[in-house]
Amino acid sequence: MKRKISNAVIRRLPRYYRHVDDLHYNGEVRISSSALGNSMGLTASQIRQDLSCFGEFGQQGYGYDVEKLRAALANILGMNSGYKAIILGVGNLGSALIQNFYFSHNGFELVAAFDVNPSMVGTRVAGTPIYHMDDLESEVDRLKPDVGILTTPRSVVSKAANRLVAAGVAGLWNFTNVELKLIHPEKVIVENVHFADSLLALSFMLTTRENRT
Repeated sequence: MKRKISNAVIRRLPRYYRHVDDLHYNGEVRISSSALGNSMGLTASQIRQDLSCFGEFGQQGYGYDVEKLRAALANILGMNSGYKAIILGVGNLGSALIQNFYFSHNGFELVAAFDVNPSMVGTRVAGTPIYHMDDLESEVDRLKPDVGILTTPRSVVSKAANRLVAAGVAGLWNFTNVELKLIHPEKVIVENVHFADSLLALSFMLTTRENRT
């Protein structure tokens, strides 16, 4: 039986990878759990406990081999799985993601984008071909993407998401700030990105700090 990993640990894994990747980039060879914890604002015991969910990576008295830990974290995160992604909606946000987000650095290949704007369909944005939404199912069947990235208008996002799920897409990365109404939610993994939530959390912390002064 596979061990169930808590959501809190899952959320920390990308942070671990980012920090260890920076260490590798800077030529660091090894690091202790204490030093890694200090740089991340975590305790050494928390790091050891989190990583122990996936195996044994460190050596007592030596710490972690940076290159090996980086490779192990990449494997745990599925960065070597060859996942493919498509984007639905090539407006301001969709275009910005296509042009500025390094999908390949995170183990994904962006293979296509979809829109209904005639001036966009048939063109390419940063090398990514843009297809019409009418061709979604046929192109999904051809390209076999694992993830659909949602940057469509709010009014159509649930319909678009259900089309992706029905076509066999396994994951949705939702940037629309809408809670999706899915017909078969059990068939898909959804990761919601709420920019407003993050900004309002910052607003709350600023407000509470001001109230304490």
